[in-house]
Amino acid sequence: MAKKKARTPLPPRSVQAPKARPGGRQGGGAAGGGFADNLGLGQRNALYAVSGAGIVALIVVVAIVALGGGGNAIADSQVAALLKTAGCTFRTVKGYVPKGQGTHVNSLTAKLPWNTDPPSNGQHYPQWAVWGFYTQAVNPRMVVHDEEHGGVIYWWGPQVPAATVTQLRALYNEQPVGTFGTPYAGLGAKIAITAWTGNPSTYQQNGDYGQGHIGICTRYTAATHTAFQAFRKAYRGHGPEGIPLSADHPGMGP
Repeated sequence: MAKKKARTPLPPRSVQAPKARPGGRQGGGAAGGGFADNLGLGQRNALYAVSGAGIVALIVVVAIVALGGGGNAIADSQVAALLKTAGCTFRTVKGYVPKGQGTHVNSLTAKLPWNTDPPSNGQHYPQWAVWGFYTQAVNPRMVVHDEEHGGVIYWWGPQVPAATVTQLRALYNEQPVGTFGTPYAGLGAKIAITAWTGNPSTYQQNGDYGQGHIGICTRYTAATHTAFQAFRKAYRGHGPEGIPLSADHPGMGP
């Protein structure tokens, strides 16, 4: 059962308020929604890539069709395969909180023992960040709390081209509910996607802190777009605290 959150101040003043692109799609509240509605764009882009990329792009197309034709569930192995095809890395790790310590650390500067970079799980600040897509970095200690609430996070380094950030914003606009975008200094010229999943009925019991999921890419292509859509479908709204997506709309906060 989710713990009651104390009301605290909004994110640091340097963070810019999220700006939704006019005409951007607003997602529904069901976990995993939005993927099938927007699959056409990724499928068309992948098909266009076939002529230039040969068999690798063909594999992507087959994967897209397979994902679009089944039920709602997408396995880690499917997400991993799509990210690999896109030239990215993927890991699922056991959620980690030091023994004898809690998930909350009342500091925005403390060095926390995260087991992925950017963080995909673990200790975090007691207040979460207001949901949105930001152009200035949000403190990751707050963003991890959004992951605990079921958020899928898009991260990018300071050397990532503006055109790529625009593509990530378009991806965010496809499904802004339960998703979040922020720069992250440690990524350099790379982009990443993360999520934290778990079973709310056993969370924080006997060392159960769920699982962190992370994909890291060096560029954003049609194949990356498809892989990120699959990642979002697989993990969005499945945070270990069991917070409903109805509480994760853009602009919502503590």
